[in-house]
Amino acid sequence: MDLVTGTALLVAFVLWTALVQLVDVRPVGQSGTDVGFATFNTWFHGVTGVHMGIYTVTDWLGLVPIAVCLCFGVLGAVQLVSRRSLFRVDSDLLLLGAYYVVVILCYLAFEMVPINYRPIPIDGIMEASYPSSTTLLVLSVMPTLKFQVDRRVKGPATRSAATAFVVTFSALMVLGRLVAGVHWATDIVGAVLLAAGLFVLYTSAVAYTDYTRATPQMEG
Repeated sequence: MDLVTGTALLVAFVLWTALVQLVDVRPVGQSGTDVGFATFNTWFHGVTGVHMGIYTVTDWLGLVPIAVCLCFGVLGAVQLVSRRSLFRVDSDLLLLGAYYVVVILCYLAFEMVPINYRPIPIDGIMEASYPSSTTLLVLSVMPTLKFQVDRRVKGPATRSAATAFVVTFSALMVLGRLVAGVHWATDIVGAVLLAAGLFVLYTSAVAYTDYTRATPQMEG
């Protein structure tokens, strides 16, 4: 089921990306650059305005998911050293490393091939805006913290605390990026769909490896 859901979310992301380039496209961006869903995006941007303080705070808080990645990287490295074989590192950690690499590649791809640009210049520079990179980072990485805590920690109090932290932090970060005015609203939607699809596919891969280990091999 996770495989189907994850695939459906990625298909939805692809379709959304296509719509962003086809529906109500007008030169309302920086230097007359084209923006899809122009009427909605410009209206929403006018409602929220630009809040550079919120942008700065959410930018710095983007270090939190990076710290989460580093922590799991250290855990995997400790297992590698102590167990003296890459194949003895927990499979969910190996898949997690591969998953983080995929997220980074997605980010780089959209930086190299911009779908649109931010509503405003950042430090005088036009930057790619779709999908929101901070939203993608937060929603791709923070759920893995809850997922790994649930797998590795038995204490319900710790699990609940991790869940509360991940949900609250993620929601505030997405809301912050949405109202900061440094992205079009459709950039946030695209990031949510992409991050959700990738994360669900990661959990599907972990579930599959768990199943194959738990299923006795049939003798020929």
